[in-house]
Amino acid sequence: MNIAVLSRNPKLYSTRRLVEAIRQRGHHSQVIDPLKCDILMEDKGPAIYYMGEPLDAIDAIIPRVGASVTFYGTAVVRQFEMMGVFSAIDSLAITRSRDKLRSLQILSRAKIGMPKTAFTNYSKGDKVILQQMGNAPLVIKLLEGTQGLGVILAETQKAAKSVIEAFDSLKTRVILQEFIKEAGGADIRALVVDGEVVGAMMRQGKEGEFRSNLHRGGTASVVKLKRSEKTMALKASKAMGLSIAGVDMIRSRRGPLILEVNSSPGLEGIEEATQVDIAGKVVEYIERCVARKKRPKDKIKA
Repeated sequence: MNIAVLSRNPKLYSTRRLVEAIRQRGHHSQVIDPLKCDILMEDKGPAIYYMGEPLDAIDAIIPRVGASVTFYGTAVVRQFEMMGVFSAIDSLAITRSRDKLRSLQILSRAKIGMPKTAFTNYSKGDKVILQQMGNAPLVIKLLEGTQGLGVILAETQKAAKSVIEAFDSLKTRVILQEFIKEAGGADIRALVVDGEVVGAMMRQGKEGEFRSNLHRGGTASVVKLKRSEKTMALKASKAMGLSIAGVDMIRSRRGPLILEVNSSPGLEGIEEATQVDIAGKVVEYIERCVARKKRPKDKIKA
């Protein structure tokens, strides 16, 4: 097979590992920068050109679309799908996961455990929304934040009110979320591939830091998931329509609570912590799907 990794940087760990796994399993690989793709639509059908050349011999793609290029990146993924190319991650699911508010609404509809969360359109209603959220401390998150950026811990109701008003003055939307103190600045990243949890790690924030992101100086270690945590990770990825997902959750007194479902999870931290060939699992998943896709056509020809 010819499998393309959609990535802007071929030197990134995740991109390199996917390319390595593709080649180790006997397939041809190439890295394609989605921002350098031209999308063509005409009565002959959809097409994609890359650096002036048509991309018409690709069997499958692995999207590694960064948050900053979601709109164009998912348009390229969608175009490949329109051309009949298998995508390891559905374009609609990527778009859905990148919208934090929509993601939380979907998880809530599926009755998946999550910290109590609120969103309001008017800062003038901050007293009401703060009353609905309960006592501080509260976590305030930018809707567009990634890797722990744009996440603030307001330790008092007065501080929360001030932060909300400050963001509102900048016309910046935020969500409010209850702070789970017993988590102790740690969370769990479970990596789901094709309905199976293939690896999990515990991320611990550095001393004095409530955010556990590795990009913020956190550390990672392998963790054995409880049955309830595995079930929760699979349920969350299914609700989001993601066949490959990084599900972030925290342990609380009332059980596991989902924080986020990531459609483009990094592989470096979790592969190092678990010593599991996650990239290989992704390629195996693609092989199964492409084989199933081709099988009916073979029967028709016969």
